[in-house]
Amino acid sequence: MKRITGRQVIQASRIMNQVGRRVFALWRETEQANPDHRGKHRGLLWRSMKFTRELPVTGQSRMAVRRRPQTSDRLKWSCCSDSDTHRARGVMADFWLISVPLDKTSLTSVEKLKRTITKTHLASCWRFSIPDLKVGILDSLVRVSDDLSKLDTLAECVIKKTCQCLKEVMELTGDKVQEHTLANGDHRLNQKSAAPSPLKTYLTSLRVDLMNCVTKFQWDKAKYPTALPLSTLTDLINKEISQVEAELRSRATAYNSLKTTLQSLELNLNGNLQTCSLNDVLRKEDLVVSEYLTTLLVVVSREKYLQWEKSYESLSEFVVPRSSRKIFEDGNGGIFSVTLFKRAVCEFKAKAQESKFIVREYSFDVEERKQQEIMKLTVHKKEQYGIFVRWLKVNLTQVFIAWIHLKALRVFVESVLRYGLPVNYQAFLLETDRKRSKKLKEELSSLFVHLDPTASMKEVSCDIPGLCQQEYSSYICFHISTNMLEISEPSAT
Repeated sequence: MKRITGRQVIQASRIMNQVGRRVFALWRETEQANPDHRGKHRGLLWRSMKFTRELPVTGQSRMAVRRRPQTSDRLKWSCCSDSDTHRARGVMADFWLISVPLDKTSLTSVEKLKRTITKTHLASCWRFSIPDLKVGILDSLVRVSDDLSKLDTLAECVIKKTCQCLKEVMELTGDKVQEHTLANGDHRLNQKSAAPSPLKTYLTSLRVDLMNCVTKFQWDKAKYPTALPLSTLTDLINKEISQVEAELRSRATAYNSLKTTLQSLELNLNGNLQTCSLNDVLRKEDLVVSEYLTTLLVVVSREKYLQWEKSYESLSEFVVPRSSRKIFEDGNGGIFSVTLFKRAVCEFKAKAQESKFIVREYSFDVEERKQQEIMKLTVHKKEQYGIFVRWLKVNLTQVFIAWIHLKALRVFVESVLRYGLPVNYQAFLLETDRKRSKKLKEELSSLFVHLDPTASMKEVSCDIPGLCQQEYSSYICFHISTNMLEISEPSAT
């Protein structure tokens, strides 16, 4: 007998997919043409759909197909390891959302899986409850499956952006931790080094809360009514996530613009000798301003101090003798004042520039306005910081919860497309350490290989309904990543 290759199996699946669509269309036309014989051709339809694993169109009065598993088929799930302790300690883990049909072989495999992970501590497991949803027609399910796949990527991207923005805004290290502590009324500076970062404390608490939302998932029927079609539920989640993405972009741009403006002003006032503020060291009485006389401020580098003392009176014949006085200095040089007649200012500036002395323009009124603007922007930035951080915290949680609902929708849609009707499947959640994920994946593949022996092939076409995942397996599996909640430790210097 000639051996059948994996590529031939895939091609056969595509052909059966097209045949199933054609049979389905003929069946629909027959039922519409003969209402009295409605339902007689359903057996033929299901036999043709068995190989393609697609969904037949139900009558309009049968749009909502309910799941009817027997009581004995319902599995009891419980936590199989100390995963809550691991999350509290900051140990990151991956969640796998699994779906398998409720046939006898799969139920036996699930029981074997539970015993294996209990014995080897490969993972923790929970039952993942998904409510009864409207199935709809085949074409709608295929479209919803594609839309959910794209929306899944968008939702994860928005969560990462929101979390990264929160980290950047709340990142407090070194002296900023002390400033944050003082701003909150805590003056125990001797305990500063032992206190954890506010960001780390918050993300640790947030990680525990969000992971509990995953392991104890309950469908929000008020926000996402189960009576709505799957396409409408998808649109609701899409609208929510897109709105958060747009508002995040707008708020982040406004906050960063305010922060940049404030930093620029502070840099000018606290910068080099040519731009730094002198209002704290200079008094109005130090500057002679009259009808004929004026006082200039000159920046002199440290190595030219002696040259300045010897030559400043000769830069113009209208310089007041012995009027130079050092106002301020730093490691690079100093600022000297000199008094002269107003009509000699231009001549003095030109000769000072030739000697590499820099005459600096200075006005008390201008400097006071700059400091007032900085104070105003500082207060505004603190207000916007609180508003922005609260918005980020609230919406990060909301988008994450919407993402989990999206995952539940994907499980339902893919289970119907792959396992067929009546809707009879079991969804459960696995939490595993990343070091053990490879071994757990091998265990799952061996236990559920009966669902699709072709799953071990490396090349699988995504044209077959239900194969919308990046890594195809015999069972339905969606990953819930928690990488965005990690806090990278600063490198030691």
